[in-house]
Amino acid sequence: MRVIDLSVSISEKVKEPLPTEIAYETHEECADNMGKILFKDLEGDIFMNNMGLAGEVINLATHSGTHVDAPYHYSPTCNGKPSRTIDELPLEWFFSDGVVLDFTDKPEGYLIEPEDLIEKLSEINYTLKPYDIVLIRCDADKRIHEDNYVKIHVGASAKATHWLIDQGVKVVGTDGWGWDIPLHLQIEKFKQNPKQGIIWEAHYVGIDKEYCQIEKLANLEQLPPFGFKVSCFPTKIEKASAGWTRAVAIIE
Repeated sequence: MRVIDLSVSISEKVKEPLPTEIAYETHEECADNMGKILFKDLEGDIFMNNMGLAGEVINLATHSGTHVDAPYHYSPTCNGKPSRTIDELPLEWFFSDGVVLDFTDKPEGYLIEPEDLIEKLSEINYTLKPYDIVLIRCDADKRIHEDNYVKIHVGASAKATHWLIDQGVKVVGTDGWGWDIPLHLQIEKFKQNPKQGIIWEAHYVGIDKEYCQIEKLANLEQLPPFGFKVSCFPTKIEKASAGWTRAVAIIE
């Protein structure tokens, strides 16, 4: 069995607008801080080698790093009912057969339509089934520390997202910054045609149909087109719109 890491590191080096701050506490600092707080009534050398236990304090958005968006992220309601938050979703969604669709042959910012998905599935001779986890590869993860990282991924249209959900898919993913096309391209389209439905068109599919999307995946080039499992259980954060995940692929 092989286990392939599909996650990026949570890091201050990632070039995206969401803030990430990590305060690292060394063993020496911990000995001083913890000694004053937890062990203030003790005397003498209480830590081995005068060193405490290292730790970190992180200021992090739930949409930073490799994460799963919950239906609540897209809208307060889905199909007329309250949208589910990340802690309310069935765990069965997040461990299932994976499918990789390779869009590295398309330019940055390419808008994926249903016919593109059908063509890619035909190329790998695969038919989607309910609960498959569909992963879009464009290798944007290889440039995650570049200044233009948020501008280089391909994105799905609303029609493509509807089509995947209609095949029974509940979880989709991308190794790009977001599931929609890059934001600067959405802005350009809105300026040409200022109306609702231009900005976040794929995200807003969640107003009508329940699904989750994984953003900022990695290492999809290491996977076969299919024949593997994806594990992407999200962190259980009460009433949250997303949760971080250590997504992995399991190949028997």
